[in-house]
Amino acid sequence: MAFPSRSRTALVALFALLALLGAGPSPVSALPSLPPSPGAGSLPSGGAPAPPAAQNPPHGPSPNPQYPFPRPLTGDIRVVHDPTMARVGSQYVVYSTNEAVRSLVSDDGVDFRIAGRAFAQPPAWWQNYNATGVIWAPDLSQRDDVFLLYYSVSSWGSNNSAIGLATSDTGLPGSWRDHGIVFASSGGDDFNAIDPSLLVDAEGRWWLVFGSFHTGIYLISVDPETGMQSTTDRARHNLARRGEGGAIEAPVIVERNGWYYLFVSFDTCCAGASSTYRIMVGRSASPTGPYVDRSGTPMLDGGGTEVLASHDWVIGPGGQSVLREGDQDLLVYHYYHRDDNGTPYLGTNVLEWDDEGWPRVV
Repeated sequence: MAFPSRSRTALVALFALLALLGAGPSPVSALPSLPPSPGAGSLPSGGAPAPPAAQNPPHGPSPNPQYPFPRPLTGDIRVVHDPTMARVGSQYVVYSTNEAVRSLVSDDGVDFRIAGRAFAQPPAWWQNYNATGVIWAPDLSQRDDVFLLYYSVSSWGSNNSAIGLATSDTGLPGSWRDHGIVFASSGGDDFNAIDPSLLVDAEGRWWLVFGSFHTGIYLISVDPETGMQSTTDRARHNLARRGEGGAIEAPVIVERNGWYYLFVSFDTCCAGASSTYRIMVGRSASPTGPYVDRSGTPMLDGGGTEVLASHDWVIGPGGQSVLREGDQDLLVYHYYHRDDNGTPYLGTNVLEWDDEGWPRVV
């Protein structure tokens, strides 16, 4: 049996929320910004109207030492889903699920403002998969002097889905050139072509990991000259799955010290304060697997070591990506704010790596 990537009811509720304007100031003080990087650039401040600034409880010590609270972010961090973050010049840019891909920018990785959408006009081919112009789970990265944005377009409650690619010289909203479909799935397939993330492995090979529900998470080879699926290596590697009815999606692979770490989200997203999303991880010596969790259970058998789950007012963290700056890794995700009617917020935490090479949030 094939499972829909997300339920129609939950997604309708989510995207209704994405259009919501709430209220409340944001007096939260900021932690020190991430380490600066060289370069200069100016991102536009115009674009879609900003939701009200975030209102969070005080960020004292978490009552659950395994799960610290998100770093205290400020500004337009409400109504953010499936975020991906990169350094663009001297600033940070975040793209997330929304119509034509919503963007945020920040000078310090702490205080964010809305800066328009990636695409001024949705490419015509999107209509074959989603007539609304809502794009899911973008993945932003930079290779040499080119920024790449992989993203997914899908129909409600089906795996009639496609992963697209756009490139930009600046990474700024409105600057993206679309290159069409990288990989697609249809109703007859046992996989779902959404939630893409690019991996460049230790040997310089390019891979795209993707997947949601159905038979789980997959990896395909990508041609670094075009950013599209390789024409010579057409293999589709199954990396992780869960049993009947088990939800798994939002994959991202990070290489560290010779290991490849596959982060995924388990369970229910898009249900506000009733969400049960949680971030899991396994690792492998090869990008193509096999991936196992800390106890040795294969991720193809439902394994996964929990990295972050609901705690206190932070509900259903997931839809994650990882930003690496130097030797520091930042886990970037959304969560649903229990005390703000289950509104999705942008969350970040630094990842530390223990003596056995497994990540934990701090």
